[in-house]
Amino acid sequence: MTDDAPELRASDADRERVAEVLRDALAEGRLDMAEFEERLDATYSARTYGELAPITRDLPVGGAGAAPEVSMTKRPAAAGDWAGRITGGEPSSTWAVAVMSGFQRKGRWTVPKRFNSFAFWGGGEFDLREADFAAGEVVINCVAIMGGMQVVVPPGVEVVVRGIGIMGGFDHREEGVPGDPGAPRVVVTGFAFWGGVGVERKLTRAEKLRIKEERRQEKLERRQGRDRDRPEQGSARKELDAPATRPGLHDLLGEDRDRDRELERERRRRDDSR
Repeated sequence: MTDDAPELRASDADRERVAEVLRDALAEGRLDMAEFEERLDATYSARTYGELAPITRDLPVGGAGAAPEVSMTKRPAAAGDWAGRITGGEPSSTWAVAVMSGFQRKGRWTVPKRFNSFAFWGGGEFDLREADFAAGEVVINCVAIMGGMQVVVPPGVEVVVRGIGIMGGFDHREEGVPGDPGAPRVVVTGFAFWGGVGVERKLTRAEKLRIKEERRQEKLERRQGRDRDRPEQGSARKELDAPATRPGLHDLLGEDRDRDRELERERRRRDDSR
């Protein structure tokens, strides 16, 4: 862990790298379950590098004996080109376990060719919307026992579901949607007993905001266009709505009333003379 900027805010990917070190330490017997759960809770509640640093300071990385480091160099966000997101590089992690707890893989992370996960009385979430992919086809193997998992994919990704459910099930609603050219293929497989594995397709938050702003701009342009096309109609409507305010109208109405009164007096005089 880098200590030269302890107040710098940690990202989800930073927390996941620390959590992966803890899982390795649990599997190797360096931590018991109570220590693992305590440190894992501290990892996901950490907000800065300074809070993450002490969690793994006494643990090796991959048996190398070095303290785990969270890179201070952030990768730029993907430009939306699928070829740029299928990197073939090292995955961020390859497995996850949730026993009466939960796990998440989201944000900027690299999905391996095969990811194995297990949940017992717990749950997990795989969010692939901002992820890179180690290969053009990746497999997410989910074993859910009295628990559940959720796989979130972005538009354009082909999804294949091959899991088996007993008193549980796998969500097949996103199957059959063709993928974009060059987009990765995500295969969701595994086993669910008294549990379930859901699959849903969502836009990223940035994409939702972009679409919302585009629609707002289109409505504004249409409204401005209508106002430009009908200026005379708008002016005529105002005059019709307020006829008493037109110049000279009161004078004309007054002359008509005076004329009517004069005619009425003349008629009465003729009647009296008879």
